[in-house]
Amino acid sequence: MQLPYRIISHFDLDSFFVSVECLKNNQLQGKPLLIGGKSDRAVVAACSYEARRFGIHSAMPMKLARRLCPHAIILQGDFENYCKFSDMVTDIISEKVPEFEKASIDEFYVNLTGMDKYFGCEKFTRELKQLIVRETGLPISYGISTNKLVSKVATDEAKPNGQLQIPFGKEKLFLAPLPVKKMPMIGEKTGEVLKRLGVRFIHTLAEMPIEMLESVLGKTGIELWHRANGIDDTLVMPYREQKGISTESTFETDTTNLDFLQRCLVNMVQKIAFELRQQNRLTGTVIVKIRYANFDTVTKQVGIPYTCSDHLLIPRIKHLFELLYNKRMLVRLIGVRFTHLIPGNHQINMFEDTCESIQLYQTIDNINRKYGKGAVVRSGGL
Repeated sequence: MQLPYRIISHFDLDSFFVSVECLKNNQLQGKPLLIGGKSDRAVVAACSYEARRFGIHSAMPMKLARRLCPHAIILQGDFENYCKFSDMVTDIISEKVPEFEKASIDEFYVNLTGMDKYFGCEKFTRELKQLIVRETGLPISYGISTNKLVSKVATDEAKPNGQLQIPFGKEKLFLAPLPVKKMPMIGEKTGEVLKRLGVRFIHTLAEMPIEMLESVLGKTGIELWHRANGIDDTLVMPYREQKGISTESTFETDTTNLDFLQRCLVNMVQKIAFELRQQNRLTGTVIVKIRYANFDTVTKQVGIPYTCSDHLLIPRIKHLFELLYNKRMLVRLIGVRFTHLIPGNHQINMFEDTCESIQLYQTIDNINRKYGKGAVVRSGGL
């Protein structure tokens, strides 16, 4: 008989970038490692547990990280190698489970609902972990519960290289003593609001009137109350390899206005680059499409270093458009497409990226996520 509740495992590859680097060079094992550029303007993309003991964390300016731990070893990231290992884990999981979601390059949700009829879910998950470790050499932690939220928090509590199962009906009890910062959705700003309300631990959040949280935080407050009580109905989204992401616009009146066409291209890039970042994906090929008034349609594409950043994609798209456009003809439609997608986040550039520029992207994405795509746009798209 099928169980009356869901069973969801959450897998997280521990300190993934650092672990991959240690596989390449075993002598780095157990040492404070920083992944990122070596210039003062660079930021930390990832760090080992040994480095975290000095107060270092991702997105910290590299200059400050070196000051906190002068003897740390700094390595330039190898994103292609990270993707190779991520794909290896994806292949192993896809062969063993009926339904899973790849949430990021190093994070997976597995739906085991009903499998207790044939297997012990905890035993199955443990054996899957052992298989991943054996095949890839990567350390991995997992949590098991009745929903995605509790499984993810359980995984975080099990790290490093551990496992934790939360029995059915014990979700709220498990979350209660944990600090509110342990709960997904609670960032720095929301944390400050809760701190002003005197909320330090999840059990306090769970006991607050839901109406109060709604008045202070809106819909987010309602969601936080449910999560604090161990309630999460979010589904595991089956993993499908997305081939590309695109958008296009057909104009009411055919045009040759280059300024107008350039602004449209900028808006399109911002729109689908935002979607890439929400999906934790990067593109390796960009394509521009033009349809003229006589319905002739032309496209042009170019391969690029993997990215999801507007400021890198917009110049590429504009250049492709300039190569493709026949200035003597009216344009009926233009479109932009990104292909050769891989899982991952922005690869920090040691010469160009700063802590401020990364925080700016995060702030813009948070605003667009809250108020809808296009709430904040670049001036070039106005």
